[in-house]
Amino acid sequence: MRIALAVEYDGNPFCGWQYQDHSPSVQETVEKALSKVANHPVRVICAGRTDTGVHATEQIIHFDTDAERGDHQWVLGSNTNLPDSVSILWARQVSDDFHARFSAIRRRYRYIILNRRVRPALQAHRVVWEYRPLDESRMAEAASYLTGEHDFSSYRALACQAKSPVRTLYQLDVSRQGDYITLELEANAFLHHMVRNIAGVLMSIGAGEQEPIWAKQVLEKRDRTLGGVTAPASGLYLTGVDYPEEFEIPRLSPSSMLW
Repeated sequence: MRIALAVEYDGNPFCGWQYQDHSPSVQETVEKALSKVANHPVRVICAGRTDTGVHATEQIIHFDTDAERGDHQWVLGSNTNLPDSVSILWARQVSDDFHARFSAIRRRYRYIILNRRVRPALQAHRVVWEYRPLDESRMAEAASYLTGEHDFSSYRALACQAKSPVRTLYQLDVSRQGDYITLELEANAFLHHMVRNIAGVLMSIGAGEQEPIWAKQVLEKRDRTLGGVTAPASGLYLTGVDYPEEFEIPRLSPSSMLW
């Protein structure tokens, strides 16, 4: 049978989602916990691999097993064997044609900036600190140039292995609440470092280093070397993945998510 699960994790203790020889990964940690519950080795597939220091409030994964366990057993059993930085939110049996990555039709990310003169203590490694005053209205104007279907070559890592740089960005909203500026992004898929490179451009514009039109100019160059800096990973969260209704994958309400 095929089991789908949602995983929440703090990315700070890990080298990212995917296995690495030199450091612990979220994937390795989750697979070890699930293997104990299943009583056999488990390999999982995720909706989107996250980098070192990137967090998730709702990463979706799946694995195949012959072990007969209830949904509640997968959740409680796994969490018993997971560190405090990782938690299984729900589990359910799905059809064999469900695939956590290839069945996904939309993905959502949130990028959180603490914009004040003093560095954070309680939220260190969970937000990006920017001491320069940022004008969120300039950032929002710049963001409007990036929504829609585009070639995002200028906004992806040079080492990105995606076959096509074309993505459809459905949402890129910029909002401020007190000292916090939040970027909300939704797309059919994201390229490697795409969100962090967009954040880097918008922060430069918000700080007055560039005009809002620069976001469009960078896009049209289709050349990563002409873009802005890659913003830090600490403020980035994978907040959700959408699937066709036929798979009946639960979706957390926004109120249940951080910030």
